[in-house]
Amino acid sequence: MHQLACDALDDAEKDSSIGCIVITGAGSRAFSAGADIAYLGKVSPKEAKKNVSEKGHETIKKILRHPKPVVAAVNGFALGGGCEIAAACDFRIASDKARFGQTEINLGLIPGWGATQLLQRLVGPAKAKEMILTGAMLSAQEAQQIGLVNRVVEAEKFEQEVKAFAESLARGPGVAMTEAKRLVNMGLKLEEGLSAEADAFGKLFATEDLKEGLAAFLGKRKPSFKGR
Repeated sequence: MHQLACDALDDAEKDSSIGCIVITGAGSRAFSAGADIAYLGKVSPKEAKKNVSEKGHETIKKILRHPKPVVAAVNGFALGGGCEIAAACDFRIASDKARFGQTEINLGLIPGWGATQLLQRLVGPAKAKEMILTGAMLSAQEAQQIGLVNRVVEAEKFEQEVKAFAESLARGPGVAMTEAKRLVNMGLKLEEGLSAEADAFGKLFATEDLKEGLAAFLGKRKPSFKGR
């Protein structure tokens, strides 16, 4: 998935007829519901860092560094990595039926695709901690109130509103918009934080709590964490 996303972003950068990129989910149920939990149960700490977190960071960085504006059109659930992909985009437009959440803590895990760094810059440290440490899901309206979402639109008008917004961006002065995006992102200083996130993400795959969290999720029961 990561390579397909990176290739698509590269292709869009080379195509001069594309002025704006829209990332959305297939259908209306989910933007992205996050990682394959069964797969996570099979990887080592080293593999988790390299093949899950760092690969995810490649996609996140592609979005952040892309010279063209990138819009997340969140049409349903944006959970875990899905919420992180949305957070990396320049704008987030949500259907009024969308839901957002960093739910990794429910598995005994932390976000591994940038949320520990991106969320605090969007919603502030207190709200970022609340999302990450509780794993709570937010409605589209709640996400807008804390600054995670730029605008919420009725589901019936969602595609129309996203199209109109993307077209308005595409008509803008491309060089000036590229420079504006680059300069704003310079202040984020994400590289060191993302590296630390990948390290911590990998280390957690050696904990008993993660094994319990994954087993509980797959077994459709509540986990019993021991703090080790």
